[in-house]
Amino acid sequence: MICPTNLIDLCIIIPCYNNLEGLRTSLNSIHYNWGKYVIIIVDDGSIDAVTIEKLHCPQQDIKIITNSKNQGITIALNRALEFIYANYATRFIARLDCGDICSPNRFYTQIAFFDKHPEIHLTGSWCYFKDNTSGSAYSCCTPTLHKHIKREMYFRNVFIHPTVMWRMAGVGKLKYPEQYPCAEDYGLFYAMTDHAKTAIIDEFLVTCEINRKGISILQRSVQLKSRRKVVSFYGKNKFLAMLGSMKLFILMMIPYQIIFITKRVIYNAT
Repeated sequence: MICPTNLIDLCIIIPCYNNLEGLRTSLNSIHYNWGKYVIIIVDDGSIDAVTIEKLHCPQQDIKIITNSKNQGITIALNRALEFIYANYATRFIARLDCGDICSPNRFYTQIAFFDKHPEIHLTGSWCYFKDNTSGSAYSCCTPTLHKHIKREMYFRNVFIHPTVMWRMAGVGKLKYPEQYPCAEDYGLFYAMTDHAKTAIIDEFLVTCEINRKGISILQRSVQLKSRRKVVSFYGKNKFLAMLGSMKLFILMMIPYQIIFITKRVIYNAT
């Protein structure tokens, strides 16, 4: 077991399921001070199992957790958290998904932001969404201040999951809720906004791949139903919760391609 008294700055969680090439892409985009961070990869039952040798990243400190079969992203993420809690004393925990690319300064920027704002315990950032198949892309800008974030969370998850980082000392040993399949991040971050001050950094620190085999597309109906449950459970303003639930109900009836085109027009126009 790794000594948990050795303080590091950062643990980065990356789940992987049958996406070794995307994982390599993401790993190659990570830059931070050597010896001050560790990457926790959860191989969630991939057919071609992830190994250190296959990653070709000797410059990275990587630990691999292997699930014998696919158990879903929530269990994978919670296994990573449990491993971190048992083995590391870390200041921050961050997320990244296979195929997503960090800007070279992402982790430096987020940690510097935390150090400058000790009252903040959860951050995300603006990001780009890119479809590598078609080449289509759009920028995603979300509210940056806590009071605006809390209001917007009734209508969408302001925290784009691969951009997120949180402060361990501020929120403790969290776990992703399992009762919101395909929207476990929404549930976790919504709960955090009630108990901790949050912010979004107004810089584009991550380029997120639009994966046509990803949860947000293949499990879109399940995700939207879970998001309605999140809003219903955590939303204290019943009027805003009703409006947010209505929006999600309407989204369930609109094909994803129309949503993508609409987002690209709206975000690129702002």
